[in-house]
Amino acid sequence: MLLLLYVCMCTLLLKGEAQDRASLWRGNDRNGRCLYTFTVPSPSEASCPQTGGPEVEGLKARLSLLEALVSRLTGGEIGVPGAGTSASPASLSGLQEALNRAMGERSLLQGEKERLEREVEGLQRRLDETKRETEKLRNRPCPPHTAPVPVSPQLQDSGMMRPAGVSSSMSHLIGRPNRHGDTSSLRDPAWHYGHPGFQELKAEVTEVPAPDASEDSTGCGELVLVGEPVIHRKADNIAGKYGVWMQDPEAMSPYGPRMVWRIDTVGSDVRKLFGYEDMEQLSKGFPTKVLLLPEAVESNGATLYRGSLYYQRRRSRTILRYDLASESIAARRDLPHAGFHGQFPYSWGGYTDIDLSVDEQGMWAAYSTNKAKGAIVISQLDPHSLEVKKSWETNIRKNSVANSFIICGKLYTVASYTSPNTTINYMYDTETSQGKAMAIPFRNKFRYNSMIDYNLAQRKLFAWDSFHIVSYTIKMGPKQVN
Repeated sequence: MLLLLYVCMCTLLLKGEAQDRASLWRGNDRNGRCLYTFTVPSPSEASCPQTGGPEVEGLKARLSLLEALVSRLTGGEIGVPGAGTSASPASLSGLQEALNRAMGERSLLQGEKERLEREVEGLQRRLDETKRETEKLRNRPCPPHTAPVPVSPQLQDSGMMRPAGVSSSMSHLIGRPNRHGDTSSLRDPAWHYGHPGFQELKAEVTEVPAPDASEDSTGCGELVLVGEPVIHRKADNIAGKYGVWMQDPEAMSPYGPRMVWRIDTVGSDVRKLFGYEDMEQLSKGFPTKVLLLPEAVESNGATLYRGSLYYQRRRSRTILRYDLASESIAARRDLPHAGFHGQFPYSWGGYTDIDLSVDEQGMWAAYSTNKAKGAIVISQLDPHSLEVKKSWETNIRKNSVANSFIICGKLYTVASYTSPNTTINYMYDTETSQGKAMAIPFRNKFRYNSMIDYNLAQRKLFAWDSFHIVSYTIKMGPKQVN
């Protein structure tokens, strides 16, 4: 009994001593809930072991800074424990302004993204429409050949057939005499109908029968067939992307008839004329003669005839005759009213305003004038004096065709210089002063054909197709007897 009493007394004494040092705290936590905290000092330990150390204090400091930043962004007070201060109005205003600016830039970027998405959708629709239109054109049958519109007897009697609606003030463009008083340079009667403006020639796809064995393929009728291109050489550098190569059909001493000549016409000061002993040496790239021309060449419209090189002087309408034997200029003359340096080129460009050539009937120039309003003008030239002997004016625009060449006094035009399978789409006969549409297949194997000329020496077409020197065999029909 005495022992039990002693234990109870000790318990009460210990309880009272503990109550003197114990503490009870009550407060709300971060979520607003009431939280009771009861702390009692350890009766045996003077201090707790360091479990967290400086790391815990650093973590508390970082949490305090994080709370302060969150408070600033939300417009509240800085919640640094024990600081007892709040953010200044200036700092809060700067943060708010930065936030507003960032939101504005985000809105602008979002609008730009939506605009680009709309453009992509529009381009996709246009691409789909183009594909559908291309498919329609491929599946569409060829249109039937339509007969020309009849011409009134009054126009036939007057010898003039001009488009309906052309005023009498323009009649001088159709039936004017040339400088020698000749009136044969009439406009092409195949174009007597339609709008008074120049008409784009659209090739009609027609079948061209292969010539019979009985046909004279070396005659001077119409062109009926062009063979596949034969490659003779590829240029070594960019200077040979386009140019002109030639043979003299009536070669004179000191150069023989097998001599082949070439000019690379890329550059602002083209003067070098390369001569090769024959076609084999051309293919190997070994020139036997290099001449430096006294005046620069304009584009690739040059030709060779009777021992002379004929070419257009740079940035002018002047035609020069350069004698190969004496290596000097033998004659010069301005081609009357001819456009030059990009006024009336072929569709591929290249300052191809004046195109000189030679055929069975002599020397020719294909060009245009302001008076002809861009239509191809054909002039026959005197090879010695370069004087214009006779002129014809067609009604096909020079810049609507890729190139042209003349065989037996007939001008032929090529529709495209880039399409691998194009056509010779038009022919103008200087003997009858009449023209007509054609559709003779023609191949641009390398898709950049910048020069096409008839070579009388070999009776072939010489061409320059994107660095490649090529030739084409041709078939001519028999000459029609009137």
